[in-house]
Amino acid sequence: MAQIPSDKPEVPGPTSHSPTPHDAEPAGATPGPATPGPATPGPATPGPAADGPAPTTPAAPTPTSARWAPTWRDTVKRLVAVVAVVVAVWLVYLFLSSFLPRWWAQVIGNAVDGSFAAGAWWGIVVGAVFTAVPVLLVGQAVLPRRSWRLRSVFVALAVLFAVPNLLTLGIVLGTSSAAHAGERILDVDAPAFRGGTGWGAVIGGVVALVIVTLGVLYRRRGEQLKRLRAEQA
Repeated sequence: MAQIPSDKPEVPGPTSHSPTPHDAEPAGATPGPATPGPATPGPATPGPAADGPAPTTPAAPTPTSARWAPTWRDTVKRLVAVVAVVVAVWLVYLFLSSFLPRWWAQVIGNAVDGSFAAGAWWGIVVGAVFTAVPVLLVGQAVLPRRSWRLRSVFVALAVLFAVPNLLTLGIVLGTSSAAHAGERILDVDAPAFRGGTGWGAVIGGVVALVIVTLGVLYRRRGEQLKRLRAEQA
């Protein structure tokens, strides 16, 4: 059956409507995330330096003290000082060489008083004591772990204790008039003293060397025991 057209205009029905950007948001709606706009160019930030050696600034030269250049006056003063010291040492040597042999011979002659036995006894004692003590002091000076100051003290003491035997040796080997005078005094007032001094020096030297050797062996043995105990610990 054919439909009869109606004279009334056709009313459109409800249709779906998609939101546009111009539509207003409903009240109470939560705003969404803001869309970032175009970036505004700011001042350039310097980046990390490129790899390579950094430029160095040459250091300013430091002022150096000028070297002291001696004048002819300073040279003359030093030469005069050296000559004065040499002359003083020479005068002291001449005085001692003319005084000490006679003085030492008289001291020994007064102690011995012309006795052959006393001369031999005093010679052995003086030779042994004043040879052994210097050797022992020198042995202490050459030990390891000693400061130079302590070594110097030991050497000075060794020379000091060796003076009596050096005086006797100076009388025996000396060629000056004082040495010959001391030799004549010892011949008369202290017979057998020079021979006893020689034997005493040999005895004292041997005893001192034995003591030094035993001391060295004892120290070495102690170090070995300490090392073994450290290894066992």
